[in-house]
Amino acid sequence: MIEPPVAPRENHEIRQFGRVRTDAYAWMKFIPSSGTRTLGGLPPRLRKHLEAEMRYARDVLRPLEPAAQWFRERLAAGAPEFREPAPEVSEGWHYHAGPPQGGSHRVFFRTGADGRTQHLFDEAVRAEGHAYYRATDHQPSPDGRYFAWAEDVVGDDRHRICLLDIDSGAIRILVPSDAFGYGGLTFSSSSRYLFWIWRDAHSRPTRLYRSPVEEGGAALVHEEHDPGIFMRVARTAAGRFVTLTLAGPDTGEVRLIAAGAETDPPRPVRPRRPGVRYEVDEWNDALLMLTDADGAIDRKLLRLDPVTLEVRDELVPHRAGVPIIAIKPFAEALVRLERDQGLHRLVLTHPDGRETTIGFDEPAYCLELADLQPYGAGRVRVTHQAPASPPRRVDVDLASGRLHVAERTGPRGFDPAAYRVERLEARTPDGEAVPVTVLSRRDARGPQPLLLTGYGAYGIAREPDFSWPAAVLADVGFRYAIAHVRGGSEKGARWYRDGCRERKGHSMTDFIACARHLVATGHAAPGRIVAHGVSAGGLLVCGAMNMAPDLWAGVIAQVPFVDMLNTMSDADHPLVPLLRPDWGDPLADPDAYDWIAGISPYENVGRAAYPPLLCTAGLKDDRVPYWEPAKLVANIRHRGTGRNPAVLLLDPDSGHQGSDDRDRAFAQAALFWAFACRCAGVPVPPDGPGRS
Repeated sequence: MIEPPVAPRENHEIRQFGRVRTDAYAWMKFIPSSGTRTLGGLPPRLRKHLEAEMRYARDVLRPLEPAAQWFRERLAAGAPEFREPAPEVSEGWHYHAGPPQGGSHRVFFRTGADGRTQHLFDEAVRAEGHAYYRATDHQPSPDGRYFAWAEDVVGDDRHRICLLDIDSGAIRILVPSDAFGYGGLTFSSSSRYLFWIWRDAHSRPTRLYRSPVEEGGAALVHEEHDPGIFMRVARTAAGRFVTLTLAGPDTGEVRLIAAGAETDPPRPVRPRRPGVRYEVDEWNDALLMLTDADGAIDRKLLRLDPVTLEVRDELVPHRAGVPIIAIKPFAEALVRLERDQGLHRLVLTHPDGRETTIGFDEPAYCLELADLQPYGAGRVRVTHQAPASPPRRVDVDLASGRLHVAERTGPRGFDPAAYRVERLEARTPDGEAVPVTVLSRRDARGPQPLLLTGYGAYGIAREPDFSWPAAVLADVGFRYAIAHVRGGSEKGARWYRDGCRERKGHSMTDFIACARHLVATGHAAPGRIVAHGVSAGGLLVCGAMNMAPDLWAGVIAQVPFVDMLNTMSDADHPLVPLLRPDWGDPLADPDAYDWIAGISPYENVGRAAYPPLLCTAGLKDDRVPYWEPAKLVANIRHRGTGRNPAVLLLDPDSGHQGSDDRDRAFAQAALFWAFACRCAGVPVPPDGPGRS
């Protein structure tokens, strides 16, 4: 038996609203006065403890290496080869990217209407010399001269912005640091400027700047002083405006910067109001407002006059339980992505008012509208995928609604017919029906070991997408299931709201109900269920672990949000002001304190025999800092009555997300699956027919 590190306990009392709690591991929290965290910069006692955790993790996980190696080889052998997709013209060019054969980073190209392909840049070159690399928000300028993106070479989500002059091939750093990715930059319609968002010392996006693409300094366009507001900048479909969207969970505001007036102050469309969110785009000489105003919790679509900003008419009314997820306008038709009965569908609205609805006759699937599609295109490109169907690019004719498969991608040698996808419903103690998506080998018979995953937060749906690692796990005899619990938006805004604040416990009881339903229906073998969740999904699975520790054969929690009460009581945390509407405010509301205290995984570790637990953490993570899983692991070792390992797998070079490297992603998945197999008693390599 390998003995784990024993973390010192201190009597650190915290008093709020007359409640007193002791946070014995509060000393693990460390925020440097400047810069990012490194192992060498930690206080000596903390560094010693975390290094001991890293050694313990290596020792405990070392016996899993042969199984992990088998999974790595299997994943790499099936990794999709990079192929040129069928050209789709975007202002004369189609932009595409993917790792070359044998590579793990993307190479970016563009293909002209004449079939000529032009190399843009190679992320492997950009990543050289950096322990961490992740890039986002790749986009060309409207005139096709430039290509911009945000890249993080530290791991702390603070990006620099790069600009490629395609004519010369020169790349320069337009913004050297502290930029915000993930919707944080866009070109002006004239291609003369790049609008970009800056992060403050708390890592909150608070300022919009405008930088000339040629030489020149950045000009401040807008500064946001409400810490509960996040920012997003984009260009509208026809390029007549740049939109600055200022939004929190329960309020929003959009400001417009008109083409031809790109140095003017942005103009508000509507002032922000508590309880009202909206987004703005344009179509057919009108502005479009997608909003939840007037009780339209699943959103309605209004047309506005582009000059007066007054409402012209209601284009799509609110329909309870049929949320509008996104819109993409084209001159030929307005495309909207919505969800009906929990599944995606497309609706084309033509200028004359006709509508064409496009769905797919499958038990579970998801759709995504592709980026970089010109307003004048005659078709919309959609990515379709399902748990047993690798992503395929489908072109939908905007006039007729006819579908054409433009490109298929997928693992080499993968046979969708070898798998079965089912959509089930689990009944909860309070009578709700929770959707469950299940992937199995078609030749699977009877109860199988099960990996159950979920998310259930912020109204983000856990979509039934394709996962090559999940298919490989099914190949060794597991069933892989997604629990679409409350807190997500799989069944609309009501489903989201019923998993927030004082109702957050529903997410966890839903997850438990899904596991028990899969046992009752013969899908899962009792005692052989492994739970898996990421970030807020880590809160989900660790909360479910506290509620029913004997239900799980093992738990895998990636960067889990588990120190919920202490984090939500920290007003300086980057995300706390933004997330109070989702979780509650234990600094201002005693009821919020009580309901958070009732479910926070760290606070609710009990005297129980816990299953094997594998937690990951990134030392540079500002969203869910390393001390959250570190404190949970220490508390389970202190209070738990069993002898199963609780492991903290700390990456000193990463943040909330791992480096964008396919080999590293496969290595992590391989380790998780080796851990799951050990917990569930599944041999690797597997035995029996169909298992190779």
